[in-house]
Amino acid sequence: MKARDLHQLSIQELEAKLKELKTELFKLRITKKIEGLKEPSKIRDTKRDIARILTVINEKRRGQAV
Repeated sequence: MKARDLHQLSIQELEAKLKELKTELFKLRITKKIEGLKEPSKIRDTKRDIARILTVINEKRRGQAV
């Protein structure tokens, strides 16, 4: 997921995507503990996507406040 793609979404859409990714991260962590992951890098990638979304949300909120 690219930041430029995220900038095109509204804050509500970003928050929905954020919730979805947090749920996915939770499931990945549980799966890792129980049976192990074939692709452990998915956890890192999901965390980075969450950080990107949070950054874009904060940028948009700061832009609206000005």
